[in-house]
Amino acid sequence: MNTPIFRLGLTALCFSFAQLTLAAEPAATLAIDATKPGAVINKNIYGQFAEHLGHCIYEGIWVGPDSPIPNTKGYRNDVLAALKTLAVPQLRWPGGCFADEYHWRDGIGPREKRPSMYNSHWGGVVENNSFGTHEFLELCELLAIEPYVCLNVGSGSVQEAMEWVEYMTSPASSPMANLRRANGRDQPWKVPYMAIGNESWDCGGNMTPEFYADNYRRYNTFVKNYVSGDANRISRIACGANADNYNWTEVMMKNVPARSMNGLALHFYTIPTGNWSAKGSATDFAEAQYHATLVRTLKMEELIAKHGAIMDKYDPAKKVGMVIDEWGIWTDVEKGTNPGFLYQQNTLRDAILAAINLHLFQAHADRITMANIAQMVNVLQAMILTDKEKMLVTPTYHVFEMFKVHQGATSLPFTLTTPDYVLGEAKIPAVSASASRDAAGKIHVSLANANPNTAITITAALVGVTAKSVSGRILTAPAVNSHNTFAAPDVVKPVAFDGAKFAGGQLTLTLPAKCVVVLTLE
Repeated sequence: MNTPIFRLGLTALCFSFAQLTLAAEPAATLAIDATKPGAVINKNIYGQFAEHLGHCIYEGIWVGPDSPIPNTKGYRNDVLAALKTLAVPQLRWPGGCFADEYHWRDGIGPREKRPSMYNSHWGGVVENNSFGTHEFLELCELLAIEPYVCLNVGSGSVQEAMEWVEYMTSPASSPMANLRRANGRDQPWKVPYMAIGNESWDCGGNMTPEFYADNYRRYNTFVKNYVSGDANRISRIACGANADNYNWTEVMMKNVPARSMNGLALHFYTIPTGNWSAKGSATDFAEAQYHATLVRTLKMEELIAKHGAIMDKYDPAKKVGMVIDEWGIWTDVEKGTNPGFLYQQNTLRDAILAAINLHLFQAHADRITMANIAQMVNVLQAMILTDKEKMLVTPTYHVFEMFKVHQGATSLPFTLTTPDYVLGEAKIPAVSASASRDAAGKIHVSLANANPNTAITITAALVGVTAKSVSGRILTAPAVNSHNTFAAPDVVKPVAFDGAKFAGGQLTLTLPAKCVVVLTLE
């Protein structure tokens, strides 16, 4: 990391609200045409990821029914309530790298009789398998979440995967379905999404794309739909590329017929320093690293475009969705924590980064059908942090909660002209945006101002909009490294925003520095 010119903090003048009164207010323009609706924004873009990693599952989601921490059937009540508010559409489990060493039979039956396992990927801890198939799928039922299960291709077998699918989804009087019944579940679960392995180019088996493509076709043959009807069909997600490995996408699209896969995954993490060995602090960074982090996260736009172009070549009808099922910021772990647990704090920087990425996903709603931020609780860019009986929600949680109005809404085309946020020789667009119309006819416009120093005035022309009023919420804080702690859990939280005016078909507002805003027009 470059030697910082100054440190971010509550007293840093260039990050304070006071400077807003001194800084000039550059202008941006936004033109939204509601007469030309675009693609529907798949609700699954707002998916989550829960891996057996650190305290995501154990202590984060699951404490067991005998825990003194208030719980419902072993699930933390505070976490359940927070996730219910978030309206999580789908949840990926059990990994991640963990998925390709997970053997599902170890996680069924009476908990006291389940064998323990060694988690070789994450911290070298021994897990008791008290959270398994039944616990995961019952969690999804409690919260009306659609399950997204990742099958073990790396260390498992075709038979093991086939029998797990039967165990979860078959209504027949068959060996696996009857084993499920013996373990207390009569009716099958609906599991609409299944991944055929995870990161098969690395921790999932170090395969070549050609070898994986053949394995995908083999495993996929035995992922059967045990209940007829399109509503019960399993969508199969193939392992896709790591970041800019475009050859992987080329081979998969060439060697696997589009009719055989519903989605092709893509994984990309934002590393603040660009150095995996020293990724940078989650909270202690200068403006130079803040800016560099956003420059790096915008690599996502290039990845979507280039992988999308390859997919279009083989699948012009866009039947295969792009599934970005691991994304987010990855920093160094917090001091004093297990390096293998990937526990990091979560700041306003992360909230702005999340908004930028969600805007990118929505801009490509015709191709991107799912996404899963990493991860849900206590790991990487988490929604929720816990410490024994304490819990807090993060700035990233608030962005997902504010943006949930876009889930399932119809995207509206827009043209945005924005000033740049420049630092040194690097620059990025200061403002990012998205617009949609929901089933009730309300129009929602989300905006993020990445510039930490300067407010930006926006004039928006609205075509085909009959709304007469505007309301909104804003997420900001004294500094871009502001974050919530267990002692001060509300440092970063949304409040009402009254800085927008709507009149004569035109919307005007001043977007404060370093903020995320969601407006509702009705």
